[in-house]
Amino acid sequence: MRFELAALDRRFVIVEQSVELPMGRVVFEKPRNFDDLISEADFVHDDRLPYWADLWPAAIVLAEFLERRALRAGSTDDATGVGSDRPAPRALELGCGLGLVTVSAMRAGFEVLATDYYADATLLTARNCVRVIGREPLIRMVDWRDFPSDLGTFEMVLAADVLYEKSYAPLVAEAISLSLAPGGYALVADQGRAALGLFLEEAGARGLVARVVHFDPHPTNPPPPEGSEVHPITIYEVRHG
Repeated sequence: MRFELAALDRRFVIVEQSVELPMGRVVFEKPRNFDDLISEADFVHDDRLPYWADLWPAAIVLAEFLERRALRAGSTDDATGVGSDRPAPRALELGCGLGLVTVSAMRAGFEVLATDYYADATLLTARNCVRVIGREPLIRMVDWRDFPSDLGTFEMVLAADVLYEKSYAPLVAEAISLSLAPGGYALVADQGRAALGLFLEEAGARGLVARVVHFDPHPTNPPPPEGSEVHPITIYEVRHG
């Protein structure tokens, strides 16, 4: 794994980006330019674009939410059993991207399995977790269209800005339905993407119940570039009914 993480420097020009979060600033690494990662072969094969290489506002808002909630509950890294004999609760991230949400879930005390359709995203997530908190999450490349049956179940499932294609709505709903442990919940952060309404319908068809637990009408962390459009971010909690 260490060799693979180091190999990222040979494939990408890596730059740093920082985000202020409730548990402290996160300085993480990302590819310098999204366009450098576009593969014509990948796009022809399945319309794949490397959206993982950018930090999206929904991921920041979800990371903030996780850390604020953990601080209020006193359930931070040490309080939930990391480094003790008590096992940490398990979390699954669907579409980990650069790893910011996984970092916050680990800081909140969860053992995280970070998954993405891009192997490089899982590797950079692992590298950023080592950089920020000194240890790696579990990582795995996962295709939602062929969702693995051996992942197990999780107390928490996380997804930030994954509903940008309507075809993803049933896939994400099914992944959540299969992955939630009894009594578990998913947190889905979205900026009003095209597939959101259909996802909520697909979730309901699978016996899942969604409710809004957080709404940020004007996310400003970090401040958006001058003149850029800012979208409200909503976090939905999804549970088995």
